[in-house]
Amino acid sequence: MSDVVFTADFTSTRQWVAGRSWAYPDGGPVNPDDNKLDHLVADPAYSRTGTFRATRRPDGNWNAGLLTTEGSAEGFMVRTGDVLETRVRLPTETGAWPAVWTWRDGGQEVDVFEYHPDNPDLLELSNHVRDSHRYYRDESVRPGAWIDLVVEFGAHRVVWWVNGTRAFADRRGVGRSWHAFLIVNLSVCAGRYHPEPLPDVSEMDFEVARLRVRRPEPDESFPVMEDVGLID
Repeated sequence: MSDVVFTADFTSTRQWVAGRSWAYPDGGPVNPDDNKLDHLVADPAYSRTGTFRATRRPDGNWNAGLLTTEGSAEGFMVRTGDVLETRVRLPTETGAWPAVWTWRDGGQEVDVFEYHPDNPDLLELSNHVRDSHRYYRDESVRPGAWIDLVVEFGAHRVVWWVNGTRAFADRRGVGRSWHAFLIVNLSVCAGRYHPEPLPDVSEMDFEVARLRVRRPEPDESFPVMEDVGLID
């Protein structure tokens, strides 16, 4: 058995801090070196409803929504052995860059997913802790689609499930003592790796309908999964 130890309430100021993150230089609000046009804002209309929005600014950047558990009163961190479950609606606009990910002390990043509508059928699944990733393609992945994701943060492997299908098991894991904060945000591409938004587009969004974390009992371990057909 496992217990639900975290259920996202995006309206909660005890769970989430809005509009700043130490994953951005000096906590934000901008991060141009990562090819982002984001200008993080704390305005609850950009994140607190579960719909993460971005709108064009006169200076060429985009006001954008970000929530993180880092610095919050509760300070929740996901840790080795946890299982994260989320349901998201992908954006449709070119230049949108949604993500659910982890971060702590300049790293400890695992990407539950990243998505770019210019690659309409592709999710980016990455373990930056131990340098593994998979570009997962499936016909169920498309702009505007609802996607169910489950990620098992194992010590020796991180496993991603997409719409009930095991998409990637990395055989790397995060180590036994790993722990990190959660981040949910909508970035905007600056054009270096993915196209920036079209000139006539002034806003974009993606939605997170559900996000929770389960934690196994101390004597419980998830079964070792066969990796037949998976690509490291």
